[in-house]
Amino acid sequence: MRTPMIDEHNLVLFSGSEGDAYKRSQAAELSLNAAILRAEIARSYEEFLDIFETFYADDVEVSREDLQEMIRGKSRVRPFLLNVLVPLHVMAEVARLSISVQQTAVPEDTANETHSAWRMDFTGVGGRRCTLKWYATRRWNASRVVYEHHYDLQQIGGPLTMDDLNLGSGGSDVSI
Repeated sequence: MRTPMIDEHNLVLFSGSEGDAYKRSQAAELSLNAAILRAEIARSYEEFLDIFETFYADDVEVSREDLQEMIRGKSRVRPFLLNVLVPLHVMAEVARLSISVQQTAVPEDTANETHSAWRMDFTGVGGRRCTLKWYATRRWNASRVVYEHHYDLQQIGGPLTMDDLNLGSGGSDVSI
């Protein structure tokens, strides 16, 4: 069934079919992931907050397999984001920790639901590396994420230490 959608300049035909929903969610997923991959945490954590504001619905629901309850709403998700983004930004900008992010689509997508695999590599100034891997499922309503779930988190390599950060002379003598 086709429903006309009218704005002040154009007449656009909109189809509510499942095939169109699949295409819309795929296009939105590609745009969101491209924005995440282009953003650089060493430059600014605010870029990631702008991405969150642009792509996520006000009533978004976020979960992770190790959380007891769902986090609902942008205002409740934002502090969780800041607790991750701000320390990463400081370690990348000030302590010269190298952070790279990769994403791969997982072919389980359906209309309005997308799946992806993520990998984040942390490399210290001496070359020591720690990798985090996880999967994400997103549900979409038009071009906004309304649900995101992270699962199967894996850490490869040990945690980085103060010696892996460039904190001036004698990084291991610095206490936090």
